[in-house]
Amino acid sequence: MKTRNVSPNGVKAAALRGNAPVTLDMVAAAAGVSPSTVSRILNGTAIVSSIKKKAVDDAIAQLGFVPNPMARGLAGGRTLSIGVVTQAIDSPFYGVALSGIEDALDPAGYSPLFVSGHWDAAAEARCIEVLRSRRVDGIIVLTGRLSDQALKTCAKSLPVVVTGRSLKAPGLFALNFDNFTGGLLATQHLIKLGHRRIAFITGDPAHPDANERLRAYRAALEEAGIPFDPALVVPGEYHEVSGSQAVDQLLATGQTFTAIFAANDQMALGAALGLHRHALRVPQDVSLVGFDDLPTALYAVPPLSTIRHPAYELGRLAALAMLQLIAGDKPTVTVPQPQLIERQSSARIEPTVA
Repeated sequence: MKTRNVSPNGVKAAALRGNAPVTLDMVAAAAGVSPSTVSRILNGTAIVSSIKKKAVDDAIAQLGFVPNPMARGLAGGRTLSIGVVTQAIDSPFYGVALSGIEDALDPAGYSPLFVSGHWDAAAEARCIEVLRSRRVDGIIVLTGRLSDQALKTCAKSLPVVVTGRSLKAPGLFALNFDNFTGGLLATQHLIKLGHRRIAFITGDPAHPDANERLRAYRAALEEAGIPFDPALVVPGEYHEVSGSQAVDQLLATGQTFTAIFAANDQMALGAALGLHRHALRVPQDVSLVGFDDLPTALYAVPPLSTIRHPAYELGRLAALAMLQLIAGDKPTVTVPQPQLIERQSSARIEPTVA
């Protein structure tokens, strides 16, 4: 192996004297190889002898060289960044999903760039343009209100992964959770416990998942021979305040009910507070079931029965699907099926009490 007359210590000392960062050329000089060889070794594309690789590894360690992932990505036509359009970064559900995305991208050398669409199609479209201007290598959209056509158009020039949709197009992969089955499991659980007057707090009707959970609630009642009472269905907006307000509305209109199925955990937690304010106990007076199985559900008082909608796994799978798209492969990930998590917020009653 050819060795150049530059020692690692000499290069490092020169860099320190000039207060300059250690460069790839310095590593190459210290290792006695070409800069292109160092670059290929860093990118994992070089076929070199173990002696050369060890020389490069030793030079990197001795010089304290820190590779620049952006420069490496640009050299390969990539920025090693993935744009992520969420709806609210502070959301208990989407925040967990973002963690899953970040944890899946990091080992592959990619970094996420998060932006919020705030459930507004125009805002989401602006988010897409911002991310494209940052030259991201792909875009993950967590549900949102962008039209299917807008997503298909974006996928013509950039890989796109979207959750909460059933959509097919070149360059696009969709991950959709089975909200209907989850809604069935929640409602059937309360019916099996003897409840017949089951109130339902809906999500935003602009959300496909909210509509599927409502459809499942009605289907479970019909299957059990329980008449659907529209007065027991009250609107919610997927946050805690709307859950508490829904309880106020039910009680103000004189509705009798022994159980509540809330379309997400945040509304269920708000409903629990609303019931408490009206001196109603969970589950002694009213059983309560949520949807999502947020980390806070386990620590509610009492712990909340709910449907597991694995937010972290959803984010992780979306990121893995994106990496597969970028590699030119067809994504193979599958979203887990919904699962009923029984805790202490739901309890059996005698049919005569309903």
